[in-house]
Amino acid sequence: MSNIDTLIDEVYLKLKCSDYIIDHCKVVYERSKDITKFYDNVDLDLIKAGCMLHDVGRTITNGIEHAYLGADLLRDLEVDEKICLITERHIGAGITSAEAKELGLPDRNYIPETIEEKIVAHSDNLVHGVTKVDLDFVIEKWNNKNMKQESIDMLIKLHEELLGD
Repeated sequence: MSNIDTLIDEVYLKLKCSDYIIDHCKVVYERSKDITKFYDNVDLDLIKAGCMLHDVGRTITNGIEHAYLGADLLRDLEVDEKICLITERHIGAGITSAEAKELGLPDRNYIPETIEEKIVAHSDNLVHGVTKVDLDFVIEKWNNKNMKQESIDMLIKLHEELLGD
């Protein structure tokens, strides 16, 4: 991938992303560096693009649908499919097919698979608005939202996989 910054700027312009979306994405990208420092063999350009573009679907909705809608917006702009998949799979630690069906989401795979997908998803988990937070904060937030225990367990498992603690 060449000239990631130009791609990001063009997408922001074409999709008319708000300053808030952009600011949030910048903090998610900064948060990703707290994880990528432990990895030698990751695509840092892909992670940067994924972090910076993961929430473009929020130009349409702030609902959970923003993930697949954002991926589709990026596909319409002919953005690399790897970035589209990061966007599609960044919600929480992933959404199981059963939960996606319950939520009325299209029949797609919403579980992050690649290391880059996992890093972006978890970096987003560890940011609340434009503030970096820790795992305990996220667990408490999810409990307060009455998130399913299965989702919280997936979050903890992803955290342990990426950071080992």
